[in-house]
Amino acid sequence: MKVVITIPAYNEEKTVGRVIADIKKVMKGYKYQIIVIDDGSKDKTRLIAEKYGAYVISHPLNYGLAETFRTEMKEALKKNPDIILHMDADGQYLASDIPRLLRPIIKKEADIVLGSRFLGKIESMPLVKRIGNIAFSKAISGITRTRISDCQTGFRAFTKKIAELTILSDHTYTQEQVIRAIRHKFRIIEVPIYFARRHGKSRLISSSLQYAIKAWINILRVYRDFRPLKFFGYSGAIFFIVGVLLGLWILYNIIITGSAGALPRVLLTVLLITVGIQIWLFGFLADMVKKE
Repeated sequence: MKVVITIPAYNEEKTVGRVIADIKKVMKGYKYQIIVIDDGSKDKTRLIAEKYGAYVISHPLNYGLAETFRTEMKEALKKNPDIILHMDADGQYLASDIPRLLRPIIKKEADIVLGSRFLGKIESMPLVKRIGNIAFSKAISGITRTRISDCQTGFRAFTKKIAELTILSDHTYTQEQVIRAIRHKFRIIEVPIYFARRHGKSRLISSSLQYAIKAWINILRVYRDFRPLKFFGYSGAIFFIVGVLLGLWILYNIIITGSAGALPRVLLTVLLITVGIQIWLFGFLADMVKKE
């Protein structure tokens, strides 16, 4: 089977060469090709990747994970692969685990295989990132009704049909690919992998606070796009319940004092209840559009 290995890279001149060299050692006996997508690096990432024998495509600017992944899939599909394996250029995922990801697909046991850090060994991971990854995985597990321990992993193998699934996210590909694969009834399994300590500063996390904010915003986006009834249902309920409680308080005042109080208070009650109902209607409409 032909395997295309895709590696996104942004300013990874210190590690990309070693990653490619390690892949070549492991892939002896396989028919394979390595493609590096240089996402607007300002260092020697492209030159080093080419020196080590990878086919390199360069973005003129740093477009981010989602757009880089779309480029990966576009270029990989041109090679007509049986399997596409995606891994990062920072050396935290080990090439020695590659056969573990390929084996279930070769044996026709799975269509997509996720390398799970949480089922394997994590040498080092910041606490905020660990919590964020766990929260993501629980959210995706709830949305797909499939237990996923590590939906955020960047180490995964999948078939050509999985690669053809459309990724719409502007931020990342990880959760959306998993959700779409499960919704199209593709078989997905996880295998344990080793996650090594990163040497040097992460290119993806400039601060723990920034990562936490982006993580939770993305979780809300996932719920909005893939579980609109749940997302808009909870959001609408907040406005509706606050409006009803305020209305009950006004009713209590009428019974006790004979007065509803200031007019703005009454208008606010009506507004909150109306907004809650409208948000619920948005949820029903979004769910109808999603199913079409």
